[in-house]
Amino acid sequence: MTDVPADTTIGIGPIDYVLIEFPGSEFNGEIAPNIVSLVNSETIRLLDLVFVHKTEAGDIESLELTDAAPTEAGDLADLDVGYAGLLSDEDLESAAEVLLPGSSALLLVWENTWAAPLATAIRESGGQLVASGRIPVNAILSALAAASEE
Repeated sequence: MTDVPADTTIGIGPIDYVLIEFPGSEFNGEIAPNIVSLVNSETIRLLDLVFVHKTEAGDIESLELTDAAPTEAGDLADLDVGYAGLLSDEDLESAAEVLLPGSSALLLVWENTWAAPLATAIRESGGQLVASGRIPVNAILSALAAASEE
């Protein structure tokens, strides 16, 4: 891992991406208000957002939020995307490999701005993140259910 210079105090939080698959050929927009709320509350900063469609034949079609018509983007249309075009064609192809033919998806990249002060403090103190992960929600729910039965 490359060392970060000691004088680096850039206030950037952790960066995450998600690929959310939906059946059918169109994003229905039902999750858009939640994304807008996270951006407006400054919990996250949207870095890139791409609509992806995998045809029945397996071809990949993609559309950046900045290129989508307001009717297609719905509530997402007014969001400021920090680095539209951040994702390469190879990134989109890799992401689409896991999609089912005939499905659509939303690929989001965001900065966890809520964590930026902690991330900055870690860097300023000479620390570095050496591992990270996510625990699936179903695993937590199962563990809580099992604990409540004891």
